[in-house]
Amino acid sequence: MLWLYRLLFLPVLVVMAPAYVRRMRKRGGYRENFRQRFGSHTPPPRRQGVKRVWLQAVSVGEMLAIGPLLEGLVKQDGVEVYLTTTTSTGYRLAGDRYRGLVIGLGYFPIDWWLFSARAWKRIDPDLVILTEGERWPEHMQQAASRGVPAIYINARLSDRSYRRMLKFPEAAELMLHGVTKILPGSAQDETRFRELGVPPGDLVSTGNIKLDVAITPLTAEEQARLRRELGLGEGLVLLGSSTWPGEEQALVEALEFTRQRGVHCTLLIVPRHAERRLEIEKLLTAAKLTHHFRSRGTAPGPVDVAVGDTTGELRKLTQLADLVFVGKSLAPHTEGQTPVEAAALEKPIMFGPGMSNFRLIAADLVTRGAAIVAADPAALTELTAQLLRDAARRATLAAAAGQWRRENAGAVARTLAVLREELAKVEAR
Repeated sequence: MLWLYRLLFLPVLVVMAPAYVRRMRKRGGYRENFRQRFGSHTPPPRRQGVKRVWLQAVSVGEMLAIGPLLEGLVKQDGVEVYLTTTTSTGYRLAGDRYRGLVIGLGYFPIDWWLFSARAWKRIDPDLVILTEGERWPEHMQQAASRGVPAIYINARLSDRSYRRMLKFPEAAELMLHGVTKILPGSAQDETRFRELGVPPGDLVSTGNIKLDVAITPLTAEEQARLRRELGLGEGLVLLGSSTWPGEEQALVEALEFTRQRGVHCTLLIVPRHAERRLEIEKLLTAAKLTHHFRSRGTAPGPVDVAVGDTTGELRKLTQLADLVFVGKSLAPHTEGQTPVEAAALEKPIMFGPGMSNFRLIAADLVTRGAAIVAADPAALTELTAQLLRDAARRATLAAAAGQWRRENAGAVARTLAVLREELAKVEAR
């Protein structure tokens, strides 16, 4: 099956290249170290007796989640980490946060045998780690052929990936070939990997490291300054967290309806993709709402809507919210964005019915009274008005969210224990 993957990879890459280039130009920041995508990495020379870990975190969410894990790894004597990512936003965030912890930072190579082999030769790791839903057949083949342990942490299978792998067992074998250990992020993911043929001995249930998220709280003074910078007034704040197309319109309607009910409030939108700022600005202008974009500096004064179109600030901006709507969850979107940060900050949470990538987490939050499902935009409008008029109900939701997060902590420690066990088996060079 691998030979077919290698044979078809380049033609498929050529077909997809125009869309990929358009996306790169739209998001920006991809020119820096672009050659690394073809395997041209330049890590520092190996140090005798030091074990090298190649850690891949695809984008911003995964990059934020690996912070405690990365710190735990580099604190271990005789271990160094080379960190790669896939997106320009992930690369910028990694540079801001982790340059002092890692020996190098680069882009993950295109998963074709020549590019992958070149990167492997240059990075020369003793252990490789991939996060969440990443499965790269060539990368895993390189690990297997070199006898290098490969570990999936926080591993998950989306509904779509799971169905496809069940339907095509050969694809499942290709995607899971070469893996040494899989550390599922939930009991459901563990069951799915087992049903796809992963031996029980290769599965270690550690939980979701995103539930161990460490967020530095803002002081009251810092919150007040941030509000002024964004143009948020004195009233309540409705946050649209990691929103996707169509959801900003729903939030604008919820804002207007809630204000008509006598609630003094503003809207803070943090789109999942900052490059959608022009699209969002057209929407806000058509709605005749005053607005300010974070990327343009400090707001000249209070506005109706603030837009957090910057990278890596969601956790900070969430601290200003009195009510959080989690995006990519209203139709036609079905996958959902993570509600974990909002729960960790003990915020009352809403989301639509489309939370398939976080189904268990979402269901658990709802069951525990920490979140509420808005079935559609109309329901979101009604729910927003109700909750922003009911401080006691918001407080109950927030307290339940904080309790849920505390009861689900500990995944980082369990993950580190497995990684250290595997590193102990590796002979230092």
